[in-house]
This record gives sequence, C-alpha cells and structure tokens, in this order.
Amino acid sequence: MLKKRIIICLDVKDGRTTKGVKFMDNKDIGDPVEMAAEYYRQGVDELVFYDIMASARGKKPILDLIASVASQVFIPFCVGGGIATLDDIRAIILAGAEKVSLNSQAVKNPELITQGARVFGNQCIVLGMDVAKDDSFPSGYGVYINGGRVKTNLDAREWAQKAVQLGAGEIVLNSIDADGTRDGYEITLTRMISEAVEVPVIASGGGGKPDHLADVLTQGKADAALIASMVHSGEYTVRSIKEALAARNMPVRL
Repeated sequence: MLKKRIIICLDVKDGRTTKGVKFMDNKDIGDPVEMAAEYYRQGVDELVFYDIMASARGKKPILDLIASVASQVFIPFCVGGGIATLDDIRAIILAGAEKVSLNSQAVKNPELITQGARVFGNQCIVLGMDVAKDDSFPSGYGVYINGGRVKTNLDAREWAQKAVQLGAGEIVLNSIDADGTRDGYEITLTRMISEAVEVPVIASGGGGKPDHLADVLTQGKADAALIASMVHSGEYTVRSIKEALAARNMPVRL
C-alpha cells in the first residue's frame, strides 16, 4: 500500500513565514529557513513554500530564500507564488526545488502547465487550487486566484480535470472556507476532486488534530495531507502526528 504523505506548508510574505485564517489576518510566525530545517529534522515527508503575495503584487519568486530553504531539506520541496514563465520554473528548480505549484498563473495562462510538463515532466508541475463553496457552479465550488482575493468563473471540478489534461501531475487542493480554522478538512470537496482526477490530490486547509488527517486521507480519499497551523503552534510535531496515524493503521513513514 502506498504510504500517505504528511506535507508542511510555509506561507511566506516579505521573506517571513506567516499564517492567517481563511486567507486573512496573517501574522509573522518565524524564519522560513529555520522552520524548514526543524520540520525536516522532525521527519516531514515534503515541504511546500508559497510566496502568498507574489502573484498579487506581480513579483517574481525570491530565489535566494528558496535556495536557502532547499539547502536545509533533503526531501521533495515544492515552491509556488509569482511563477509566470518557463524561465521562472527553471530558476526555481535550479535553486533546489523539485516541484513548482502553479495557481493564479495557471488560470491566467493554462498553456504554462503544458509547457512546464513538456520541458520538466508532469511530476514537476503541481496545480494549486484555492477553492470556496459557491452554489452557482455545477460542483458547488468555485476557484479563486491572487491569494484567494479574486473570484474566477471556473468550476473547481472542471478546472481540476482540465489542468490534469493539460499536464499537471499533482493537485494541492486548498479549501478557503477551512483554511487556518483547525476544524477539519473539507471532506466533500476533497473526495469529489480525488474521484474526478487520476493524479495525487493533497488536501489543504483545516487540519487541527491527527483525526482530521485520518478522516481526509480515508473518507476524503486524499493521497496526502498538508498541514501548517497545528505544527506552527507547537501543539504537535510531525512525529506525534505520524504516530497517531500509525495507531489508526494508516500507512505512514515513521
């Protein structure tokens, strides 16, 4: 049985790790390089680094900071935010990342998914989706861009399927409604997208305790769970989360 992955997200703003609730009221919580090193020591399976303001500000990725984080971790490392061209993807991979997450720019320029997959391989191209409930869409969920600030006309399920057809090799599915609440993942949304595509789906938004991860990895059919607040707060370590999941017979790397 394939192991379920635990992935930690570092949201970065102005070079510092930040955390908010439902994409609002972000607070500075530390240095991303030091935090990456600590989570690597704790045994996290993968790390995701999002520059949450890059696309909204029209800025490029912070390559020196990405390289500093990459130098501290020897696990798959994904970077998102401000990636608009093939040259941006190449620069991030050369800085030490294994994957790039395309979110706003994938919506604005879907061809970038195909170009990136053709040049670097599908495994390098991750679709980042920021999704909120919206009954005006067939699936009941709509896609947002620019850090959740701008509503698009895209249905969540249809966009996920199209992006995979274009070449995305993985999806990070972030529920805006659940983000930072620590009340549990959006199970219905996660299961719907997981069943709609043939690539791994990473559930994001709402993780607050190990039971939440167990629920989204089983009921939600997610391949991995992305966490932030529950470890940033110091309440849990990667080890304690994995041990709790293993106690529930979840296949995790201990």
